[in-house]
Amino acid sequence: MNALVRRRMRLARVRDIQFGLAAAVHGQAERQVELLEGSAVRLASLRDGFAAEAGATSGSVLASLGELAMRLELAREGLRNSIAGARGNAERCKEARDAARRDQESADRLTEKATTEARRRAERKQAEQFRPRKRAVQEAQ
Repeated sequence: MNALVRRRMRLARVRDIQFGLAAAVHGQAERQVELLEGSAVRLASLRDGFAAEAGATSGSVLASLGELAMRLELAREGLRNSIAGARGNAERCKEARDAARRDQESADRLTEKATTEARRRAERKQAEQFRPRKRAVQEAQ
């Protein structure tokens, strides 16, 4: 194995690690989006649960329920920017993962090409060593 093949194999290992890291970061970004969206759904369901019950209730209870519902709605609206940012981050991470995958595949192809060329070169060199020589047969005639 020559130096070029070793360099290409090292590059392929590095690209493989880079792809693994990019895939892990993308997975974390996707989980963050899912977590924030789940929080928004939970806040909406909590807010919907603060409705006045049938029957006699005092004004202070209604005011408290209204205040809690308003705060939950504000918190849910505040999550919208966070969710949008997390989605953008997940999309950038996906693009980085895809680019790392392309680089990994390119490095693999380069390694295969260098290995094939080194094998061919070695076979040619070996074939040249066993080439018959015509010196003794031509001198005798």
